[in-house]
Amino acid sequence: MNASWWRTDAIAWSAGEWSLELRGDELAEIRHHDAIVLRGVRAAVRVRGWQTVPVLVTAVTAEPDALTVSLRHEGLGTLLDSTLRATVHGGELMIAWAGVNQIGFDACRVGLVALHPASDSGRPAVVVHTDGAAEDVVFPEAISPHQPIRDIRELRLNDVVLAFHGDVFEMEDQRNWTDASFKTYSRPLALAYPYRVDAGEAVRQSITIRASCAQRGTRAIGADVIELRPAGAFPAIGVEASTAPDPVAAADLGAFRVVELDLTTPTWPAALARAATDGRPLDVRLVTRGTAQELSAAAAALSEVEVLRITPFDSDEHITTAGLLGATRAALATARVHAPLLAGSRSHFTELNREQARIPREVDGIVVNTTPLFHALDTEQLVEAVAVQRLIAEQSVRIADGRPVHIGPVSLRPRFNNVATTPEPGPDRADLSKGYGAQFTGAVDERQTSAELAAWVVASAAASAVPGVATLSWFETTGPRGLEGTPAAEAIAALEALAGGELLTGPSPDGLIWAIGSRRDDADTVLVANLDRIERAFSVDAASVALAPGTWSRITRR
Repeated sequence: MNASWWRTDAIAWSAGEWSLELRGDELAEIRHHDAIVLRGVRAAVRVRGWQTVPVLVTAVTAEPDALTVSLRHEGLGTLLDSTLRATVHGGELMIAWAGVNQIGFDACRVGLVALHPASDSGRPAVVVHTDGAAEDVVFPEAISPHQPIRDIRELRLNDVVLAFHGDVFEMEDQRNWTDASFKTYSRPLALAYPYRVDAGEAVRQSITIRASCAQRGTRAIGADVIELRPAGAFPAIGVEASTAPDPVAAADLGAFRVVELDLTTPTWPAALARAATDGRPLDVRLVTRGTAQELSAAAAALSEVEVLRITPFDSDEHITTAGLLGATRAALATARVHAPLLAGSRSHFTELNREQARIPREVDGIVVNTTPLFHALDTEQLVEAVAVQRLIAEQSVRIADGRPVHIGPVSLRPRFNNVATTPEPGPDRADLSKGYGAQFTGAVDERQTSAELAAWVVASAAASAVPGVATLSWFETTGPRGLEGTPAAEAIAALEALAGGELLTGPSPDGLIWAIGSRRDDADTVLVANLDRIERAFSVDAASVALAPGTWSRITRR
């Protein structure tokens, strides 16, 4: 497999009853007697705009009862040297972070972050608050839009007790961003941010973990079986128009083309014209301040092209508001543009989940997006995100309440920073010689061209295609975030070929093996994918499958 897909530098460490992996700067897969206790712990430094400061591991020292990792957070006007140390004393594991800041900066977060596994969903616990009061709580099953547990000094989870020191901690449900975890972090978001961290200021935080011998996270019996069931029409498969600089050749991948037009920039007319040359109907996303001038100009331009649907997003809030929807509807009516009008979230499921009371329902569908590599860039994160995509699809369908759901365009990394506190870069000219949109505001990932990404796309489709989801879309046609010439393009084409049939869908037993199918003319075509590190043999509706790691295949049966 490509070195760019799975990391090869992880360091395994164990002491007594405890074990973990050092993955870059993260203490990952923290286990007690081989039972998962925490998905990971890392020291996070985030500056104004929630940008993460790059971190370098400068030294690692492994001892029989301690693992010490020397870190340097440097960049974005920041320099902080520290040590992250895991120490075992009997049945107790302590993770301590200590450092000294070298340059004063404005911070949004400086502290330890603990990730609880998504399998803790529905698990009862007791939280001890900073005043010593104890409260019964439950890890949420549905993805929680807001912090499910606040003011944490200690979490008691039956066989595990976690004590947090050095600040006030709280928890958020990271499944909102397709992370397979609940995150306990410090400095409550209710406090003002950014806040000042002065030069010479010391940071000290720790997490103490006590665990019994109870076993958790074991693999379920029958974990090598996938059962598919009929679930309505197979969703239409689309691809986003390229945002790369000209020249960009016309592309024929996908049944429709998503094009995002930022009406606050001068490039949007050229972006619309270029997307239309692909000869695919357009799923148009308007990013706008909602002025009559912007919306009237866009409506007039849309009257000249084939439009499938239109979704307006507020350029600051990145959601559809009632006022914006009304203004868009009026502009389209004046221009005699008759296309379904949608509402939703431009950035993450987070915004749909949190702002669902503000997002109008007098629409023809709901739009939601996901970006798996928002908080972390590891392939482990990319793989774990797929199972959470299914939760997001199901919950989006419930929020939509009978309206069709349109998911995408999914990208590996964010196409823009939805929490930016300063203006993001953008084009200063009307042509596309420098590109537009994500070409200025998005990141590029080397895994875009990996062979394993094709299997990931099949798995992503299998996870997201639930009843009520009308369309799915991924990536761009060409360019650094594009599909042209990549193995993933073959997966998109295979999915597109399933359209027009009856969707066959079912959950993965372990988040690593997936299947999706289409029934047409008494024949079933099923795509299967293996995201595991090892070869997997499993069955799909009694059909035997064997797949090498990071691969996918097609099965036809009558």
